[in-house]
Amino acid sequence: MDRAPQLALVAGEASGDLLAGLLMGGLRARWPALRAAGIGGPRMAAQGFEAWWPHEKLAVRGYVEVLRHYREIAAIRRKLGDRLLRDRPDAFIGVDAPDFNLGLEERLRAGGVRTIHFVCPSIWAWRGKRVEKIRRAADHVLCLFPFEPELLAAHGIAATYVGHPLADTIPLEVPRSMARQALGVGERETVVALMPGSRRSEAQYMAASVVQAAAEMHRREPGLRFLLPVVPGLHELVAPAVEQYAGGAAVTLVEGRSHEVLAASDVVIVASGTATLEAALFKRPMVITYKMHWLSYQLMKRMGYLPWVGLPNILCEDFVVPELLQDAATPQALADAALRWLHDPAGCARLSDRFTELHLRLRRDTAQAATHAIEEVLRG
Repeated sequence: MDRAPQLALVAGEASGDLLAGLLMGGLRARWPALRAAGIGGPRMAAQGFEAWWPHEKLAVRGYVEVLRHYREIAAIRRKLGDRLLRDRPDAFIGVDAPDFNLGLEERLRAGGVRTIHFVCPSIWAWRGKRVEKIRRAADHVLCLFPFEPELLAAHGIAATYVGHPLADTIPLEVPRSMARQALGVGERETVVALMPGSRRSEAQYMAASVVQAAAEMHRREPGLRFLLPVVPGLHELVAPAVEQYAGGAAVTLVEGRSHEVLAASDVVIVASGTATLEAALFKRPMVITYKMHWLSYQLMKRMGYLPWVGLPNILCEDFVVPELLQDAATPQALADAALRWLHDPAGCARLSDRFTELHLRLRRDTAQAATHAIEEVLRG
């Protein structure tokens, strides 16, 4: 396509905004006059994206939590679909958020709008029946992991492996000293990163236990420094948890800057999700945790296929880092697991080597590869 296309995008949360922002950088390099609008966040806005709704509207996880917001989310999807079928962009790109995007893509594709789904839903981990919906919804799928296109091809779905954009943006060598200097952390301080999730529902369920884990670590080893990066909009949920549960632990809230916090840290307590992959690319030992409404957890657990939940373990096909989920995610257990890493430098070094191998496998100039694949779809 020679002229600059008009695209519609939907990214449903902070991690989707990050991926979409990186993608838009590649698209704008190819088409400087690109026009893009839909649902997104600040990283997309920085690339000239026009957000008709903010991405926080879709940042809900878990069946029970989605039900609470269902009417509002369904209304947004209906209104957006109506507008796009009227305006008819050159293509729609759904960035992750499959529960929202696949249904919208199916409607748009049936109406003659080209559809691209960026991030293959984890059909290899759970909800494999979703592959039929992907086939109806997407003209093309952009995959972050190398084994996914072959899996989709077996079901007649066109797909391209584009690598993971985080592997391009995060340096192979961790800028530890620079990050510590920027955050005002001393070189000899032992730093624990606390990352209880980027969604409101995650903060509601996990902030307290993660901060209590910090208090338990401080009780056993006074002098530890704790940094908690806060996604914009969640400060009012996280700050009270710190005030109530931190005790004497030195927990510093950092507005955004999660990559600097990861680079500066010695160990990470992190909610399952994209942040676990970010921690792995920063070669950091971690403890993966997750909590949600008990009914949501029971339903999701029954649909899982793999023994692992966290992306680093899935991609390494091994429990390279501990996972403490739901009832197992007590403050004491989280503290135990994090302190074990701090007392095992040899284990941390071996883990760093595994994560370096993973980093190299996922590097592929994602923005350029994805832009090329999108251009091929547009040429159609």
